[in-house]
Amino acid sequence: MELAACPKCGGDKIVKSGIISNRQRYLCKKCNYYFTVNKLGKKIDNYYVTKALQLYLEGLSFREIERIIGVSHVTVSNWIKEFNIKKPSHADYHPTYKIFSHLELVEYLKNKSQLSGAGMIITELGDKFMLIKWERFKD
Repeated sequence: MELAACPKCGGDKIVKSGIISNRQRYLCKKCNYYFTVNKLGKKIDNYYVTKALQLYLEGLSFREIERIIGVSHVTVSNWIKEFNIKKPSHADYHPTYKIFSHLELVEYLKNKSQLSGAGMIITELGDKFMLIKWERFKD
């Protein structure tokens, strides 16, 4: 495997520098940075990042987003901080959500009594659909 550039400085003066944990170690002669290249980080698809941010803005908590998307609540919190997202205040409303398959969603929407008295949004969530409803707090 031929390396093109140092991941830190972008320099092309790279030499082999031993083996660590069964992975080849390299040294950049320009900045004296040691690195390996066999380690692949876990990359989460941007689709799920966007969905997590949307759900956060809709009023769901970090833990609720964790259960829905399957990504750690700490990761969701880090995304919120990274993109500097501010949640709008909805003191009079609280969201409830349900996950449906396509056929379940069609059946749910046929019942007109479930559609009145609240705002709602339907969003795609992989092969399922999420319905988020906002209802006023009952005093």
